Amino acid sequence: MSADDRHSVLLIEAGGSDHSIFIQMPTALSYPMNMKKFNWFFESGEEPYANNRRFHCPRGKVIGGSSSINGMVYVRGHACDFDEWERLGAYGWGYHNCLPYFQRAESWVGGADEYHGDAGPINVCAGNDMKLNPLYQAFIDAGVEAGYPHTADYNGQQQEGFGQMHMSIRNGVRESCSYAYLHPVKKRKNLTIVKNAFTEKILLEDKTAVGVQVRVGKKELVIRCRKEIISCAGSIGSPTLLQHSGIGATDVLQKAGVDLQHELPGVGENLQDHIEVYFQYACTQPITLNSKLGLIGKALIGARWLMFKSGLGATNHFESCGFIRSEPGLKWPDIQYHFLPAAMRYDGNAAVKGHGYQVHVGPNKPKSRGYVRIVSADPRSKPEILFNYLKDPEDIKAWRRCIRLTREIMAQPAFAPYRGPEIQPGADIQTDEQIDAWVRGQVESAYHPAGSCKMGAADDPLAVVDSQCRVIGVNQLRVVDSSIMPTLTNGNLNAPTIMLAEKAADLILGNMPLPAAQVTPWIDEGWKTQQRLRPVTEPQA
Repeated sequence: MSADDRHSVLLIEAGGSDHSIFIQMPTALSYPMNMKKFNWFFESGEEPYANNRRFHCPRGKVIGGSSSINGMVYVRGHACDFDEWERLGAYGWGYHNCLPYFQRAESWVGGADEYHGDAGPINVCAGNDMKLNPLYQAFIDAGVEAGYPHTADYNGQQQEGFGQMHMSIRNGVRESCSYAYLHPVKKRKNLTIVKNAFTEKILLEDKTAVGVQVRVGKKELVIRCRKEIISCAGSIGSPTLLQHSGIGATDVLQKAGVDLQHELPGVGENLQDHIEVYFQYACTQPITLNSKLGLIGKALIGARWLMFKSGLGATNHFESCGFIRSEPGLKWPDIQYHFLPAAMRYDGNAAVKGHGYQVHVGPNKPKSRGYVRIVSADPRSKPEILFNYLKDPEDIKAWRRCIRLTREIMAQPAFAPYRGPEIQPGADIQTDEQIDAWVRGQVESAYHPAGSCKMGAADDPLAVVDSQCRVIGVNQLRVVDSSIMPTLTNGNLNAPTIMLAEKAADLILGNMPLPAAQVTPWIDEGWKTQQRLRPVTEPQA
């Protein structure tokens, strides 16, 4: 927005500075995700189809937003995900229209080609290129032995298959949106950044957004705008900000004690998220990261990173991955794998004594939908969040396929030199009923909420914004973040959110859109009748 000096831009951020070693060091990703200084610490309600458990929903409260606390995994999603958006009413957001904005956003270490750019703000690399642990390659080999393809570039022509993982890291440092986009331009005279400023509501006059009410410390300020207000508060923050501003469903606002300014029933609805489990195995060789989790191990990793920005501190450790279809008749992958050469949880604690490894896995195209709703007129009150994880019976069936296919992959010969006992789910989890119960008790959020301000056509009762990212029925107000995604992409959300913002920038500025890409993404030609390319190699006991 501020690249053109004819525009004056005010960026209002509720959090503070991102100058922290915990944010900058990739391997320290579990720290900012669990620090109230950087995280809103949202929590779901008791999820009725997941044993009434409450789920942690971390969202960034810091310059750079959630890109400053995420796992730095860079996955665009499958081409068909964006064509699905367009079919659902997000006109102009098909893959061929979106690919040029992925290219514009990134500096891919492999260089520019018909799928990648090499001059964009976001640096995309492959961590340590899987050089520091043989288990990364073992996972890829196991996937191929199980009959799935190898992909040299899942962000390029072919997502489906097993290959090397990409991440948003530059020279060993987290490449957040703040570091990539904001830091280089923050001294522009037409850009003002206000930190530690909480936006309480958007002010409307005759269905037109004219300003915002902001609290800075004990002071309440009213800031008026000359052109537009753009909410980039995320899938929890944007719908709650709209609702506190009187934009939403009448019954939700009435219950919260907020005066209705504009009826828009879809605000906060259509909430989606990826969920996952950890498949964990003991490792028979002392090569995993579990030996690095003590104070001395962490100190050595930190010291090398501080001096050289290299080694185990310079990666998120998810350096190999996979994308597969769970059954014949699916045109594109619906299951994603993140492999980790350790057995541990997101909070950084070891889950096993000795050595172990794990793969994070889950179906990525859930049918269950939830909501975000304010419960009070107090802008600082936490909203009611309910994802309704596993509500749709089709999601349960997808999980059964996922568990069985994953166990088959991990049993392949490539893991024979390393494979110890299956820690979890455990060999006793076999029947549909056992799998269902284990999943409901163990599944965790992958921290990819989306869809709560859905982009769609005017006749869609749940649409909140149109294809120009404009809030339907309100002038001078847009939403640009993952909340406007009609459906989840098959992958992590940072990359498609950045693409979405790049494309929205052209829409807001009235620029001509980038020319549509002329490419043909890879689709398994036998997808209607086969689930994988080749018969599986006979698993070892």
